[in-house]
Amino acid sequence: MKRLNYENGELDLIDETILRALVANARTTNAELARAVNLSAPSVAERVRRLEEAGVITGYSANISPEAIGLPISVWLRVRPVPGQLKQVAELLQDIPEITECNRVTGEDCFLARAHLASVADMERVIDLIIPYAMTNTSIIQSSPVKRRLPPLPAVRTQRRSTYFE
Repeated sequence: MKRLNYENGELDLIDETILRALVANARTTNAELARAVNLSAPSVAERVRRLEEAGVITGYSANISPEAIGLPISVWLRVRPVPGQLKQVAELLQDIPEITECNRVTGEDCFLARAHLASVADMERVIDLIIPYAMTNTSIIQSSPVKRRLPPLPAVRTQRRSTYFE
């Protein structure tokens, strides 16, 4: 059997089907995956193991609704540290529990952080923690027309490329 080089995006359609099924439901069993791709459960388990070892699958998780646990306000914080405070701001953002993800970005701002909050007063408190070290610009999320999803997998990228240039 050909060994796939996952770093170069060499996933086959079976791998892609397995990934899509696991993203849709991380609790999908190997038997269910095997039926979906017409392979044996041990073959599917081996593919999943290879995807894990190659770092394609980095973990399994449950999705939790912030609103359902009393956090109805979600915001994006754009953060621009004052000169000399980049490392301090990165550490501070890591220590604020309301911040659920943060990326260092290019452009005028250095960080883009997402926070889930119970109230506008909580948003103000979080901003007040940051402003001694950085300037902030906050946007309240009204809705999310595109939920977190898989990036385009190789077959989809190839398909899109061909439709763009026809």
